[in-house]
Amino acid sequence: MRAKRGNREFCIFALPPCDCHASLAIDNLVFIYLVMNKIEHIGIAVRDLKAAGDLYEQLLNTKIYKTEEVATESVKTAFLQTGPNKIELLEALSADSPIAKFIDKKGEGIHHIAFEVDDIKAEMARLKALGFVLLSDAPKPGADNKLVCFVHPKSAGGVLVELVQEIR
Repeated sequence: MRAKRGNREFCIFALPPCDCHASLAIDNLVFIYLVMNKIEHIGIAVRDLKAAGDLYEQLLNTKIYKTEEVATESVKTAFLQTGPNKIELLEALSADSPIAKFIDKKGEGIHHIAFEVDDIKAEMARLKALGFVLLSDAPKPGADNKLVCFVHPKSAGGVLVELVQEIR
């Protein structure tokens, strides 16, 4: 598939994950290996983690399997899983945290969608080369033993996208 972003033309195709380079340039075309594997989880901003946890445990008929605080984001998280699908509930730990600001502006609800990647640094470089705006220059530790980076919603069709890679 050919795509244009700005004044650059791209030829995009999917290949199985491998240890090869993230992209290859030939004759002013950039060939990109797509490395997003699956939706890893959906993040939901909540005011009260305990109340939301009780609600989602009933709704999904499953228990929260993990809670933790992520100091860098000033958030407390709780994870639920049903089948292959994971939900991350997010409660602000301070009034100036990103989650508190989101809830003040939009109310409780879906905050982000997270995609699992094999190589977060390569995926960040690929997206940056395509003109996407990243909210950090390097991956940072996130919840659930992951490295994370967010893609600004203004460059992703109004959706906050999170890239996640298992910390090995």
